[in-house]
Amino acid sequence: MSTRTFRITVRGVFDGLTDDQRAALLADAAAHDVLRAAFTPEGSLTYDIAARPAFVFRFSDTGEEEEDILEATERAEAAAEAWLTGRGYGFKNLRSSAEDLSQAPLSKRQRRAARAGDA
Repeated sequence: MSTRTFRITVRGVFDGLTDDQRAALLADAAAHDVLRAAFTPEGSLTYDIAARPAFVFRFSDTGEEEEDILEATERAEAAAEAWLTGRGYGFKNLRSSAEDLSQAPLSKRQRRAARAGDA
């Protein structure tokens, strides 16, 4: 059995931030810029609090079965909630989406490489 790789995106909105919390997020904004976004096991947070209160966590996880994506999504949501509540940040509208990369269509470059490998 092969290992499947999952990409989980957890989105939400900061809610009820104090002035100090907003200032702390603004001060750390460069470290959470979308250009630094990556799918990682521990999660990667991006936001632009100056533009809007939305945030995105990106997680990667693995599993053996197709159904493991559900547990991976639950772990990602729990990790995002723990990060936010651990810092005292209020949030709302938490939602997630997940993708099993073994089911993702191949890009043109990947198809070309697969054909070259078969030849």
